[in-house]
Amino acid sequence: MILNNNDILQKKIGVKFKNINFLNIALTHKSYAVENNLKEFNERMEFLGDAILSAATVVYLYQKYPNFNEGKLSKMKSSAVSRTTLNLIARKYDISKFVKISKSEEATGGREKESILANTMESIIGAIFLDKGYKTAEKFVHVVLNKHGITTSDYKSELQEIIQSKYKLIPNYSVIEEKGPDHDKIFKMAVFIDKKQLGTGFGKSKKEAEQNAAKNVLSKI
Repeated sequence: MILNNNDILQKKIGVKFKNINFLNIALTHKSYAVENNLKEFNERMEFLGDAILSAATVVYLYQKYPNFNEGKLSKMKSSAVSRTTLNLIARKYDISKFVKISKSEEATGGREKESILANTMESIIGAIFLDKGYKTAEKFVHVVLNKHGITTSDYKSELQEIIQSKYKLIPNYSVIEEKGPDHDKIFKMAVFIDKKQLGTGFGKSKKEAEQNAAKNVLSKI
């Protein structure tokens, strides 16, 4: 049996759609819709998916970390639903192979843009909600947070609290190296106190690299 793109993606995410049109819309970027005179694209589903993701993540954190206070849970939630995290999830599911973008977006590396991949991931969550209901969408988010090892820790905030408490200073971050083409760069960030370098980290975005730099420093403390 030959699988089409929709079949492959449904298998990857573990969700079989009753109405495949929901998934098609979730994968349709506005640029593609404009180029092909389509009326529907994924911005409304992205809006919906953002809300579903937020609610499902709150439930996940509340249940998994019963001893954490509201402040800690809020920081973890912000990290879990961030564009950086959504981009990482999208890459684990190879969403770049399935998203529909215009020729001009394609030419400028749009298929690998963090914003497009993250927004498409939110749209897919919205599509799951519309097709299967909240419980299935919530389950999908919880599986993602568990199965794919997406961190819910805000290492930057954790490191800043320690540094401020110990040295009365705020750590700062700087790009010290960039590799790769514009649409697929790898950043190397360093974290400093004054001019003293504490550690470094890599990432496909500056935010991801900052988190990894902070994580590396924390592992040494």
